[in-house]
Amino acid sequence: MIRLYRVSKEYAGVGALIDVSVHVTKGEFCYISGPSGAGKSTLLKLLYGAIKPTRGKLLINNIDMGPAKDRDIAHLRRHMGVVFQDFKLIPRRTVAENVGLALEVLGTPREVIGRRVAAVLSIVGLRGRGDELPLSLSGGEQQRVAVARAIVNDPAVILADEPTGNLDGAMAIEVMEVLQAVNLRGTTVMVATHDAGLMQRFPYRTLRFRAGRLEAS
Repeated sequence: MIRLYRVSKEYAGVGALIDVSVHVTKGEFCYISGPSGAGKSTLLKLLYGAIKPTRGKLLINNIDMGPAKDRDIAHLRRHMGVVFQDFKLIPRRTVAENVGLALEVLGTPREVIGRRVAAVLSIVGLRGRGDELPLSLSGGEQQRVAVARAIVNDPAVILADEPTGNLDGAMAIEVMEVLQAVNLRGTTVMVATHDAGLMQRFPYRTLRFRAGRLEAS
């Protein structure tokens, strides 16, 4: 599903990722781990097409991200969900409106949006909370809304960048359990984190980076 062949990414001649080769299969759950500055966020940005490799080849669903045109990347993103550390919810829109935004942009009929939003809110444990505003929820609940938004269009892959970084222990576990449940439904999940405790509690394959290099996979 995701293949990197000797991928490097440089900024002003400095290597953020260096000669990385790895394969992530469909339906896999894996961590992207390493200290600050190891290259975790750079890898995620490459995967969702925000930046392009300096060298090497990156294939996602057989699309070569290097020469891919903007329309190809836009099409790929329709099958990809992204979860950020700081939630990125719109405070003046309800939970349901935040979750349904991606479907609204795609021109999905309103009744279909309503059904799908209700279904994913149930999956993340927020049934009946669609009319509330994000700031009325706890941090863990807001992150679950962000996960619901990421999965509402039934993506093939979810990329999560430090999704528990702003949460306490109990809330972090709740969010990881939701991501685990999504993975069990067949979605590929890649989580960037440096939380060793969570990785021990939820043991999956770990892609470990240091100074831009893949040390273990």
